[in-house]
Amino acid sequence: MKRAHVRIYGRVQGVFFRANTKKMAEKLGVAGWVRNMPDGSVEAVFEGDDKAVEQIIEWCHHGPEMARVEKVYVEYEKPEGEKGFRIIY
Repeated sequence: MKRAHVRIYGRVQGVFFRANTKKMAEKLGVAGWVRNMPDGSVEAVFEGDDKAVEQIIEWCHHGPEMARVEKVYVEYEKPEGEKGFRIIY
């Protein structure tokens, strides 16, 4: 079990990044959440199987088609038992 706290920078708001992150997380069986930040970045927490968490982090490096990801910061944390995946508004 792995938990990653991720921050994605670039053109990542207004390009369906959150909705596509939710779809990808559900496809991979990853729990957690995603939200837009005031500075224009996207913040997310992914929790689940090691391989699945690494797969969604890799996906975050390019995101959906209209996104232009410039940098991705990842910090690993102790799993907290997240259930489901949600978009925080």
